Amino acid sequence: MGAKGKIALGVVVGVVVIGAVSANAGDDGDSGSGGNGKDSAATADRESGTKSDAEGDGGTKKDAKADKAEKKVAFQGDGDFEVGTDVKPGTYRTTGNTDDLCYWERSKDASGEMDSILANDNVSGTSYVTIPAGDKLFKSSGCKDWEAVDAKATGTPAALVKGNGGMYRVGADIAPGTYRSTGNTDDLCYWERSKDASHGMESILANNNVSGTAVVTVAAGDAYFKTTGCKDWKKTG
Repeated sequence: MGAKGKIALGVVVGVVVIGAVSANAGDDGDSGSGGNGKDSAATADRESGTKSDAEGDGGTKKDAKADKAEKKVAFQGDGDFEVGTDVKPGTYRTTGNTDDLCYWERSKDASGEMDSILANDNVSGTSYVTIPAGDKLFKSSGCKDWEAVDAKATGTPAALVKGNGGMYRVGADIAPGTYRSTGNTDDLCYWERSKDASHGMESILANNNVSGTAVVTVAAGDAYFKTTGCKDWKKTG
């Protein structure tokens, strides 16, 4: 697409959705074999096993039961991918991105024109994206490789998350509850509660741009919590 940049389609920073009703968490589309990146507790498969080192006095044992499982790449972080040919419909995740240099785009055709864009984003940290069967192309530029996410994957949800960490899956990456972020400036802190990972306007349950202190309750029925440009979030209740 040329220069990367956030286009005002899909999720729009600064639009506050009021009075939305929370939906049950869940992913649309087929799920593939999952993996585990450093930045996320949600994984589809965890490889486990033990290794022992009996050399030396005392026979030291090392448990290699997966601090992390090997990441299983579904497709690379750069390129145009035809849905149904290069990439199957489903939900995918990229982790470890920095400085908003990861750009992705869901498109309804291959014209390359602005009105072909269904949703897009510039990403720091982690992003989840659900690619429906009706999409034509998925574009990814400057992103870490994408892994398929199992809709039933579980993890150890955190009560403290990075304020510029991107998207967290509720119940797997982040625990439901009330969170507080302090010391934000110039409305650069943006948070969003979402019912799915399609990134359309209809996906947003609530959002805000914040200066100073931000307080938000992440409901158990939410699917994702997105945060960018914020100070870290700590669970308070």
